[in-house]
Amino acid sequence: MKAITVVPGKANSTSLEDFAAPTPDEGSVLVDTIAVGICGTDLEIAGGEYGWAPLGHERLVLGHESIGRVREAPAGSGFAEGDYVVGIVRRPDPVPCYNCAVGEWDFCRNGQYTEHGIKSLDGFMRQQYRAEPDALVKVDSALGELGVLLEPTSVVAKAWEQAERVANRATWHPKVAVVTGAGPIGLLAALIGVQKGLAVHVFDQMTDGLKPDLVREIGATYHTGPIEQSVTDPDIIIECTGVASLVFDAIEHIGSGGVVCLTGVSSIGRELSIDAGMVNRSMVLANEGIVGSVNANRRHYEDAATALATANVEWLSKLVTRKVPIDDFAQAFERQPDDVKVVIQISAE
Repeated sequence: MKAITVVPGKANSTSLEDFAAPTPDEGSVLVDTIAVGICGTDLEIAGGEYGWAPLGHERLVLGHESIGRVREAPAGSGFAEGDYVVGIVRRPDPVPCYNCAVGEWDFCRNGQYTEHGIKSLDGFMRQQYRAEPDALVKVDSALGELGVLLEPTSVVAKAWEQAERVANRATWHPKVAVVTGAGPIGLLAALIGVQKGLAVHVFDQMTDGLKPDLVREIGATYHTGPIEQSVTDPDIIIECTGVASLVFDAIEHIGSGGVVCLTGVSSIGRELSIDAGMVNRSMVLANEGIVGSVNANRRHYEDAATALATANVEWLSKLVTRKVPIDDFAQAFERQPDDVKVVIQISAE
């Protein structure tokens, strides 16, 4: 079968390879991959910045944002032939640490977790894979191929959960939320905020085009420029860019008792001039909270599945701006100005 692989740490090594079919020891459920989404992590691994191949192998199969269809599953597994499924990306460490032992592998304490398409586990950019039932999440059949959005939605489902957990240390009645960034993560974070009944404000650089339209179509408000010019004292900010200046803009302008959740990973090496004393004073005197959030565990995937199942399918379909056939996969790694979510079509739906 075909698979898109890379030599981790080696730029420009991504290629379409013949790859061995999955064997039963890899999992009792056999899945035909339909499509795999591309995100910044894939671009960074393809660029040689990081990534880890499975033990004893030189190459890593890429891809962690998947949608597939079950080809075969054992009785009693909870899955049946034809079910749409998404593979959970992170798997518990083998020790396991006390978090992995209870299914909180996104909080792994010893760093020995593995991740499909990223760290020591082959990813989903292959025509078939196998998994155990506990590593799969069923997707509403009405979503079909749009289930490829489930993994990124799981990331923001966790972010919302973490922010709310911190905020609920006190009586909290949030009304206004800010999301920085109108990429896939930001748009999906805004979607969940609207579903929660909040007034959601999304900040990005584009002055027109698809992104502002997508924000307005879900009932959120789109802005450019600094937060303080448009929104005063938001209750929660979900930061989805990792741009250092926006991170500190969010921290500086969160409302009293509010929470900033950081989901973007910042580039290192850039320096900013900030008034550290002011940031500290504001956080302490106004009971502000900052929490980082990465990855997701099973309940976040399930929450994400619910969020997508209740979303407008036409709106979700607009997030997928390009579909690239597997034979032309290199085009998917070349960013275009109007891209929101690019997917590689592994097989026909």
